[in-house]
Amino acid sequence: MKPIVGISTGYDFDDKSYTLKENYIKSIWKAGGLPVMLPAAADYDVIQAYAQICDAMVLSGGGDAHPSYWGELPDKKLGEVNPLRDVFEIDLARNIIKSCKPVLGICRGCQILNIADGGSIYQDLTSNLMHQQKAPRHYAFHPVFLQNNSRLAAILKTEQINVNSFHHQAVKMAGQHMRISACASDGTIEAVEFSSPNQFVIGIQWHPECMEDVYADYLFRALIDAATIPGHG
Repeated sequence: MKPIVGISTGYDFDDKSYTLKENYIKSIWKAGGLPVMLPAAADYDVIQAYAQICDAMVLSGGGDAHPSYWGELPDKKLGEVNPLRDVFEIDLARNIIKSCKPVLGICRGCQILNIADGGSIYQDLTSNLMHQQKAPRHYAFHPVFLQNNSRLAAILKTEQINVNSFHHQAVKMAGQHMRISACASDGTIEAVEFSSPNQFVIGIQWHPECMEDVYADYLFRALIDAATIPGHG
């Protein structure tokens, strides 16, 4: 039986529709998992049920989270906020972590994992390094440097990779149980992970589902392994 991998969706208030780019689904298929879209919901019982039925989770990319979740007022450069999605994904992240199931946060999903663990986010990056590339989504735009003792480095089998980049926010202070596992050349935090080696909780700022390299394969395969192989969670 293939592991069920839940993928969080966005919600369009104008169209009243749930949204998810197909690359997430294709990446899970390719890695050997069974992808299931999880419609955003504010009902805590629904969120708990999602965490129970899924073997692993992907928190997908999207817009900005409201800064009230880490005790700040909105900055003038804050982008579009989706209140339903904020409530949904933060509660979902906490539930899946509590259940000790593997979770991968991508771009916004990385930030959500950090917020759920008590961390904070830069509402807008001021670096001279461009983090919102004007190039095809699969194009590797800038290098990222991995901590050599991190779980992420072990998964990717390297200490430096080139990644795509589509974010204007990033982790400011890592969450209570998080540690920094990768940074850009300007010091921007590009990945965080749980300090405990016994639980697969990884957040990355880039979009591996859009990349056409072996590192994306390594990452999604590791998520599936963590959901299926004893001791890999």
